[in-house]
Amino acid sequence: MVWQQVYDPLSNIWLSALIAFLPIACFLACLLIFKLKGYQAGFITVVVATLIAFYVYNMPFSLIGESFVQGFAQGMWPIAWIIIAAIFLYKLSVKSGSFEVIKQSVMSITPDHRIQVILIGFCFGSFLEGAIGFGGPVAITAALLVGLGLRPLYAAGLCLIANTAPVAFGAVGIPIIAMCNLVGIEQHAVAAMVGRMLVPLSLTIPFFIVFLMDGLKGVKETFPAILVAALSFTATQFYSSNYLGAELPDIVSAIVSLACTTLFLRVWQPKNIFRLDDEKNFSHTNTLSVGQIFKAWLPFILLITCVIIWTQPWFKAVFEIKKILFENADLLNAAVALPQDSFFFSIKPITDEAGAIIGYHQIGALNYTQVTMTFNALTGTILDPNGKPVKVDLTMNLIALQAGTAILIAAFLSIAFLRIKSNIVEDALGDTLKEMAIPCITIGLVVAFAFISKNSGMSTTLGIAFAKTGDAFAFFSPVIGWLGVFITGSDTSSNLLFGPLQQVTAQELGVKETLFLAANSVGGVVGKMISPQSIAIACAAVGLVGKESELFRFTLKYSIAFIILIGIWTAIIAMFLPAIIPAPIAL
Repeated sequence: MVWQQVYDPLSNIWLSALIAFLPIACFLACLLIFKLKGYQAGFITVVVATLIAFYVYNMPFSLIGESFVQGFAQGMWPIAWIIIAAIFLYKLSVKSGSFEVIKQSVMSITPDHRIQVILIGFCFGSFLEGAIGFGGPVAITAALLVGLGLRPLYAAGLCLIANTAPVAFGAVGIPIIAMCNLVGIEQHAVAAMVGRMLVPLSLTIPFFIVFLMDGLKGVKETFPAILVAALSFTATQFYSSNYLGAELPDIVSAIVSLACTTLFLRVWQPKNIFRLDDEKNFSHTNTLSVGQIFKAWLPFILLITCVIIWTQPWFKAVFEIKKILFENADLLNAAVALPQDSFFFSIKPITDEAGAIIGYHQIGALNYTQVTMTFNALTGTILDPNGKPVKVDLTMNLIALQAGTAILIAAFLSIAFLRIKSNIVEDALGDTLKEMAIPCITIGLVVAFAFISKNSGMSTTLGIAFAKTGDAFAFFSPVIGWLGVFITGSDTSSNLLFGPLQQVTAQELGVKETLFLAANSVGGVVGKMISPQSIAIACAAVGLVGKESELFRFTLKYSIAFIILIGIWTAIIAMFLPAIIPAPIAL
């Protein structure tokens, strides 16, 4: 059986797009109107998508079912795996007492509330976003700032705004990696484009936060320190996203910015100490030894080390099988062109029918850890309208390319180096699994819906309809990501919901798909500050349950202003700066 996709099943692209949008509308209604929990909304959305795929797009039910399995498996691995490993590492830090030392080391740098918000809400929050993400950073940093003397509502609002710059790359790059896996392109080009698009926002946020706290007077008084924080963060974010990929920009940028700003504050302090409480005596500030600080930060230092190793080409080669074909005809029969076997991999020549060597397979020593799930009923049975097969296999790298495994190794090393007792490890693991069970199911359902939508052609229908807006879509592209994060509370979920739509629209308009995929993620970062889930988490962290509407009103106007600016910035890039858009590379 061969089933071919139809992108306009109702012979009217706008009517077909309206029907294709119904699952998304259902998801919005479940969360906004009926106030259902995420997993409930996800399940109902999958049911609606299934009915539309079956009755409107005439997709065989067996293919729908296997698309669900394919998507749910993608949600569990690697997405849920990364989240579980990251939160386990964080809980080890908290339960072992290291996190308390981390808190003291940050709070003792300066008594000025304006700079403390930058250090904790912006720098440290960015680090947590890169390490654990998914609501944790806002909760932790808002609670810290309340402990420092800020009003709860103020602390929560400022942390939501500060959390915008790193969201696109947290946690450990999963929003970008998951989207790229879904749409079938390599993640480095999208990560690079996100880094380029974020430059104006990352430079602006620290100054904007201080402006909200103390107006232009505050910006002038703290300008040197805030400039150091903004420049060091933005420059590192740009470099790491363009040359290291999606996994590290938040973590590395946060550490560099925190270190640079801390060192700068040793030689410079604002003349006027700004406080939002009546605290006047700062002589009781704790002093920590270098050894104490290093030991407390060790789990996260190990995390950075492991993730860096996991992203290196030589490390990936150990776990992969690469097919390399010669391009130079003069080398076809030259045995010397073949590299030699090594400890990391072996070489097997590839020959043509005449026996001439045309390339080689580079077989990693641990290639058996890469498992490819092939859905037999799907393979070769779904064709796009042009007759091209739709990719439906799912490669699961158990070790290589999995940031979750790198984080888990860092956790095991932390247990060994810090000599964390077994009962603490058990408590951390138990709490992690208990807290993450429902969120993981939600993620699985969201990704399952995304795969049903992609394999049935619904996402493509929406993309074709949006393409009808022409050049104006460049402005609306980040708005779609903004709306997605507002609804789902997650840049990852937004990218999974709308990534295929962005890709197809870019292809229809003749724009490099890297731009619109990146715009979806960048637009999503400013949707985070008004997401009902983020608002609820922030209010719970500072003891303001029931005051969510007040916090929402505080952040809404800023979120709208930022998304308009990002839309204009995206349109400028599409129309006047296409040279800065990296070309996508298919997986």
